[in-house]
Amino acid sequence: MTILFLLCLFFLLLFLNVPISFAIGLSTLLFLFTSVDFLPAATTVAQRMTNGVNSFALMAIPFFILSGQIMAQGGIAKRLINCAMALLGALPGGLALVNVLSCTLFGAISGSAVAATSAIGSFMVPQMKKAGYSAEFSASVTAAASTTGLLIPPSNILIIYAIASGGVSISALFLAGYIPGLLVAAALMVFCVIYAKRKGFATADRLPIKVVLKFVWQAIPSLALIFIVMGGIISGVFTPTEAGAIAVIYALVLAAGFYREVDMQKFGEILTKTVETTAIVLFLIATSSALSWVLSYENIPQDLTDTLLAISENPLMILLIINLILLLIGAFMDMTPAVLIFTPIFLPIAVSLGIDPLQFGIMMILNLCIGLCTPPVGAILFVSCAVSKTKIEKMLKPMLPLYVSMIIVLLMVSVYAPFSTYLPELLAP
Repeated sequence: MTILFLLCLFFLLLFLNVPISFAIGLSTLLFLFTSVDFLPAATTVAQRMTNGVNSFALMAIPFFILSGQIMAQGGIAKRLINCAMALLGALPGGLALVNVLSCTLFGAISGSAVAATSAIGSFMVPQMKKAGYSAEFSASVTAAASTTGLLIPPSNILIIYAIASGGVSISALFLAGYIPGLLVAAALMVFCVIYAKRKGFATADRLPIKVVLKFVWQAIPSLALIFIVMGGIISGVFTPTEAGAIAVIYALVLAAGFYREVDMQKFGEILTKTVETTAIVLFLIATSSALSWVLSYENIPQDLTDTLLAISENPLMILLIINLILLLIGAFMDMTPAVLIFTPIFLPIAVSLGIDPLQFGIMMILNLCIGLCTPPVGAILFVSCAVSKTKIEKMLKPMLPLYVSMIIVLLMVSVYAPFSTYLPELLAP
């Protein structure tokens, strides 16, 4: 009844169009009013919000947001698209494959699924429409492929999970996301090839090897950011937070000095956007931390653990139930508050069943990535609709097989731990 009352408050505020961060904070505050007076309740919420953002690891988030914004505005997208076109354009479903690969690479570099959807989709969707693909299918491929950037580091959501989990290594999480992220991209590509062959789309002409090498060479400086960040973290040269600062410096040198596509006026706009995004993320973290404390104080995680273990003690069955719950949550809640609120609830259950926190974290984030392109609250779905000038209801049918592809990978990651744990154990034991 406790959690039901709290959830009713939360969803009532969402129904009244209250922004999600305020809905979380207000529902927490109103819930505390039922048991304590106003002043102690307000003081407790303020203290827990402050403690929630009082973390050195969180300093990496504004750095990675800033580097992602610079990359998004610095001419990176078109070079990655040219590289992907040179490598995959002549294959069956070439443009769809180029879309997936471009979104994957750009998402990994920028760390933002929304930025990948906007930057890649604004170019690839019109190109796919000219080649005979429907706007709905093109937009659906862009939306699904953009989520891979949240699994492949540098990724802010992986940092947030590390904090919410209470001690999982950010470096290990960064490594753990590579194989699942690439598996999602591969699954989407397989479907695109099958779809293109069934529809009989023509393939592009194969480019001369000199042109291919030229486009690949132009993309290497952008792709080098991934190797610089991960190489420095794995070798111990710098921490994930310091890696964020290095990423900003490298992105700025690349975009302003090498590509010359970011001037002072554009850099001012980038800083403004970074401040806005950082403020939103940190306020979400603060309010979600207060709500997580209330849930813990009310013994909700322990009660839920007992309930699920009463249903079954089979780890696979419990993971299946958790996945179903998260899929439902992801359809109605943004990823950041979902990770902050439900990690403290579900992670202890997983750990008690012998499931590695790395595996559980990647499973959870992959699950919530599906929610980003699921109505009614899927942020990427709305951006993709705006880019392609289509409606959400028209995208639902072409999205279904893409959902299936992503869910298959989700089940693989849930069942087989080495998909998440192999690279961390190999490179950062």
